[in-house]
Amino acid sequence: MRKILITIVCLVILFGITGQAPAQGTFTLEQVLSPPYPWSLVSAQKADRIAWVFYSQGERNAWTAAAPDFKPVNLTGYARDEVFELPGVYITDDGKTVVFVKGGRPNSKGWVTNSRSDPDGMEQAIWAVRPGTGKLWKVASGRNPVLSPDGKWVLIVRDSLIYRLPLKPPENPGVMPKPELLFKAAGENGSPCWSPDGTRIAFISRRDDHSYIGVFDLAARKITWIAPGVDRDSDPSWSADGEKIAFLRRPGLQYKAISGFRDLGPANLKIMVAAVAAGSAKQVWQTPKKKPRFYLFDDFQLTANNRILFTAEHDIWKHVFSLPLKGGEPVDLTPGEGVVEHIGLSRDGTTLFMSTNLADIHGRHIWKVPTAGGKAAQLTTGATIGSYPVALASGKEVAFLHATARHPMSIALIPAAGGKTRVIAPQSLPPEFPLDELIVPELIIVKAPDGLEIPCQLFLPKGAKPGDKRPGVVYTHGGPIRQMLLGWHYMEFYSEAYGINQYFANQGYVVISINYRSGIGYGRSFRNAKKTGMQGASEYQDVLAGARYLQSRPEVDPERIGKWGLSYGGLLTAMALSRNSDIFKVGVDMAGVHDWSQMGWGRLNEAERKLARESSPVASLNTWTSPVLFIHGDDDRNVPFQQTTDIVQKLRAKGDVHIELMIEPDEPHEFLLYKNRMEAYNRTFEFINRFIGN
Repeated sequence: MRKILITIVCLVILFGITGQAPAQGTFTLEQVLSPPYPWSLVSAQKADRIAWVFYSQGERNAWTAAAPDFKPVNLTGYARDEVFELPGVYITDDGKTVVFVKGGRPNSKGWVTNSRSDPDGMEQAIWAVRPGTGKLWKVASGRNPVLSPDGKWVLIVRDSLIYRLPLKPPENPGVMPKPELLFKAAGENGSPCWSPDGTRIAFISRRDDHSYIGVFDLAARKITWIAPGVDRDSDPSWSADGEKIAFLRRPGLQYKAISGFRDLGPANLKIMVAAVAAGSAKQVWQTPKKKPRFYLFDDFQLTANNRILFTAEHDIWKHVFSLPLKGGEPVDLTPGEGVVEHIGLSRDGTTLFMSTNLADIHGRHIWKVPTAGGKAAQLTTGATIGSYPVALASGKEVAFLHATARHPMSIALIPAAGGKTRVIAPQSLPPEFPLDELIVPELIIVKAPDGLEIPCQLFLPKGAKPGDKRPGVVYTHGGPIRQMLLGWHYMEFYSEAYGINQYFANQGYVVISINYRSGIGYGRSFRNAKKTGMQGASEYQDVLAGARYLQSRPEVDPERIGKWGLSYGGLLTAMALSRNSDIFKVGVDMAGVHDWSQMGWGRLNEAERKLARESSPVASLNTWTSPVLFIHGDDDRNVPFQQTTDIVQKLRAKGDVHIELMIEPDEPHEFLLYKNRMEAYNRTFEFINRFIGN
């Protein structure tokens, strides 16, 4: 009897006083983040071969797979944290050579990201490998290689000049060939583009207030300027026969105009088609001045069947438009309420494949549509998340990044005519990955105080029931030009963030992830909502609405709500703690912006700077009382590290806020070293759990 009473007393202590069930804790963060994450998927034009990059627990490697079995092969064999970034992978048209960039982008001083603090520093370089040989070779220092159609040459841009190098293993290992300077021309010369026969190179020559399209003839060693004028010409794209070039023409810059190559606001441009031999060009279309205007004009290209394609927002949604080479009115290939995010073309140019949220506004699917116009067809269905489609040369299948709510991002194939999706890489998930323990997040729509509906994902732990009094966590993505999905994300950190939210749920937390206004996926009016960011922080009301919804859940203890996020999500974490420590009892701020007035890039007037500061966390420090963990790398090229330095000094002077730091020398915006990433993620959970957990 005494033992029974002791047991009852213990249960009362566990459930009656704390009012919560113990955390489940069936897997670790390392386990849920163990699968490799793929990106930079490409395909060959004349062979059924694909290549991509896998990031896996600190290892970054280039991989390939080819017909008929599409067995994945590791081309590079780098060990954990041996190489920090592989930002791009490329493949020759014949599929015989895979080219990749090793090392991150240089900063303003020319220093490449060096997370390991290697005393010798790091470099960014172009490397190549031929599948089946296992032999790597360094092509040149630099980035953004442009491969010739025959696969024998590579172009690079260095110091505003264009160079050519042979794309073959060096005769003497370790000795790189000297880059051949193709020509000297004034301005900043770049964006080279091979003609289909590989005999000429189109390029852009940027000259501050204007720019030209040039064509360099390799044999004749001659530059032809295409209809030069006082405008800014860009985006050259060759016709299949090599006789014409389509390009964009924007007005040249007047005095005191902001020198930006991509204009903000409605697109104001012309589509030009040039006769290359004559150097002449004619206008085939111009963006209209009447409403609805075209916005976010991008992805301009000329297809193999001589269709001009581009993406733009015409009114609200980003769609794909097509017009013939001779001109006319663009045809909307993807009408409906949804955005087109990633596109790929069949080898003959007749079919466009795309990742879009048409018919699934909160997700992503792979669709196809004829480039000349016609009915679009959805290829992936159900709970699949599909992105970055690339067509195989045979036209039989399409490769893409595939995921679900439980299955992380993988490389998959689907028949171009439609059919069953098959995952080819990884061929199996790590044995420690807790596939069956993951939950399927639920779509929740909350209403902000101004009436705007805000989509969210709710992670409700298994077995959660009313009265549990569980702790809750609010997550906000970065960007803000991002959208979280009801499953594993197609971008690296956001995929990890999804896994971290799954871990919180597995530990007994109720998690809400908020797609606040100014994000993508819901149209231009949602993305360009009024008074966001430094113009009023109106998006914070969405965060508050999500938090209050979480507090209202019968499974949640409203007095135990935490907050975390990276970048813009870090900013909103600091905003939550500074404005509403009464709701948010703890937060983890990863690389957040804290004072918008210092981020105005010198273009803010006095009134704008005042509003920017009032829209920042630093404006509400007097009401910040909740504990905070700041995580930041001091080689951040996205958010100045001083944003964290400044706010920490201010909070220290205030004196009543518990502050902890995880500062990593030489790490960029998103940590590259695996041990640093995992320490940051584990500390995120430990810090929040220490203050509001069991």
